[in-house]
Amino acid sequence: MASAALRKELECSICLNIYTDPVNLICGHNFCRGCIDEVLNTQDRAGVYSCPECREEFPERPTLRKNITLGNVVEDFLSIPPQTTGICCTYCIHSPVPAVRSCLLCEASLCDNHLRAHSKEPEHVLTDPSTSLEKRKCSVHKELLKYYCAKDATCICVCCYLIGEHKGHKMESLHEAFKKKKENLQNVLQKTMTKRKKTEERVRSVEEQRRKAQEKASGEAERVTALFIDIRRRLDDLEKRVLSEISRQEEQRSLSVIQKLEIKKDELSRKMRHIEELCNMADPLTVLQDPDTGDLCDPEEEGGDEDTGGHDGGDRGLEKISHTLQTLSDIIRGVDVTFYIQGPADILLDVNTADNNLLISEDQKTAVWTEIEQNRPETAERFQDCYPQVMSSGGFSSGRHYWDVEIGAEYWWSVGMCYPSIDRRGDQAEIGKNNKSWGLCGGRFNCNEYSVRYDSKWIELHHRISSDGVRICLDYEAGQLSFYELCDPIRHIYTFSATFTEPLHAVVWLCDDSIRILEEQQL
Repeated sequence: MASAALRKELECSICLNIYTDPVNLICGHNFCRGCIDEVLNTQDRAGVYSCPECREEFPERPTLRKNITLGNVVEDFLSIPPQTTGICCTYCIHSPVPAVRSCLLCEASLCDNHLRAHSKEPEHVLTDPSTSLEKRKCSVHKELLKYYCAKDATCICVCCYLIGEHKGHKMESLHEAFKKKKENLQNVLQKTMTKRKKTEERVRSVEEQRRKAQEKASGEAERVTALFIDIRRRLDDLEKRVLSEISRQEEQRSLSVIQKLEIKKDELSRKMRHIEELCNMADPLTVLQDPDTGDLCDPEEEGGDEDTGGHDGGDRGLEKISHTLQTLSDIIRGVDVTFYIQGPADILLDVNTADNNLLISEDQKTAVWTEIEQNRPETAERFQDCYPQVMSSGGFSSGRHYWDVEIGAEYWWSVGMCYPSIDRRGDQAEIGKNNKSWGLCGGRFNCNEYSVRYDSKWIELHHRISSDGVRICLDYEAGQLSFYELCDPIRHIYTFSATFTEPLHAVVWLCDDSIRILEEQQL
């Protein structure tokens, strides 16, 4: 039993035989040099190396180190006479010759000298004695397993083939079946390695996109932070200037009133002295002929509102400043800080809805107007008898989404969203000429300005087109459909507000023009 246990420890896990020229990997596992070389040669094609025993991966082809101690143990073990079952050769049992083979047909373990006669018989089956004889025999007929039943995917003996339950099934020799199975495994391995390589490339690509997105987001964050720092600085300066101006105007107004009152007080004092002088005179002729007496009046009857002179102008200045600050506050409160953090929606144009004057690209991302009719079949879902129009195959019934388009910006175009229940015939099917679609229009026909349309109501925006890119943003629950111009920085054009009752599909309309839906990396 000890010998059997020792033999188990000395078996290579690849060939299941006793080690031949044993070597070890850096993970500590041992193999025959020839066996592990064959495995590593197979892994060369994938460029990934791993231990067949523990599956530990190595960054490069590992160096094989000869295990001298294990080699000595193997040599000592092979010098022990083998214990065999069945008919054995007495010479072989006591012979130190290590090259022992088994003849499965004879159930004998023989050395090379006694194996020659068995080797000359083609029907004799020879194998290494490490293989269990019982595992190579049919459990029913106790015959050697020589064939493979392809129908039942099992190894069988000649009796199973001739008289057993596998009679009439398609058979192959074990060697042929083994060869085919190895070829199939090699093909599967090759395909698996190819898929793994593609997956690794995809992982690297996604990681690169993630890195670029992080760099872009970091740069945008720095720019926004700098803008807010500048805004706060300007607001602080503005606050100081406004407060200073309020104080200055109030001080100026007060000083002006005080100055006028001081002048009035001096004037009244002079008149008082003059009147006192007149009162002290005894000559009536002098008093009666004094020229200033005609201007004298009761001080209580003189302009009582003179002390407020100059207040109206100051109040108007303060009101103007207050109004400007209130407008700035309203602008800040009205800033839309909704961020569409997820990537753009995957919009695909549905050729089954496309008008016959539209060409739809193979990737379903581009629509081009053409004078040549496409002769597509007339169906209930196709836009016909209206301007060339096409809608997306998928829709949105919840959430926040956006998609970007690049427009040829030639004659006339319109982009937006619509319900799937929109009419598909006549002028009423056009974007914005009904209560089931919302659109942004532009082009030379519109004097290169934007306009929006819903339920046949036009709104001219008088907003000059400066870019060939437009972003459409949908917040379904909030009931908002917004349009932005893809310039730097991005510029808001218009927002529709509504209560949406159906899924919304992207829709485009064009005449003598083209529209392309952009991918994320094209922004």
